[in-house]
Amino acid sequence: MRKLRHEEIHRPSPDELSGMGRHPVVLILDNIRSAHNVGSIVRTADALRLHEVVCCGFTPAADHRSVFKTSLGAEATVPWRHANRAVDVVKDLKASGYHVAALELTDAPRTADDVSLAAFPLALIAGNEVDGVSDALMGMCDSSMEIPQYGAKQSLNVAVAVGIAAHDLVRRYRILTHQPLFSAGDPRFRLASSSQT
Repeated sequence: MRKLRHEEIHRPSPDELSGMGRHPVVLILDNIRSAHNVGSIVRTADALRLHEVVCCGFTPAADHRSVFKTSLGAEATVPWRHANRAVDVVKDLKASGYHVAALELTDAPRTADDVSLAAFPLALIAGNEVDGVSDALMGMCDSSMEIPQYGAKQSLNVAVAVGIAAHDLVRRYRILTHQPLFSAGDPRFRLASSSQT
């Protein structure tokens, strides 16, 4: 085993990416204060090829200059938009057939492993760093999603939590739809499979 050099890592170009399908997961970021958290989430959305990121309320838009520090250009490859009210976004997505889940601690804990194929397309709501998902949005959700935690603290940083939850949802979707977990275009896997024959 050796660490790959940057030029050995296969990634689609922005043009190639625009022609590829996206995973049916939308992230709704409601009143997230930190531009750095938003940038990290947008970068994660690019890595997972998510359908869209919707920045709501006072959440900085993905093209905000402070977001650039952590998004590292991902705002150019991820479909995103800004909306004044998350409740309006949720209403529209539900009308379009989306299952809406809150990333929140609730009395009905559920992980990505509990999500069925019928729950996709799925919109995942992440709320404010201090207050979490608002009561108004909680009342509109079909379910909640929780990340099991084993330490003393009751929460994770919102960008970390969204990264874990979104990755778990995409992984679950790919398993349910019988897609490989790694990109079929990754030359490392072509080499591995040809050396085994």
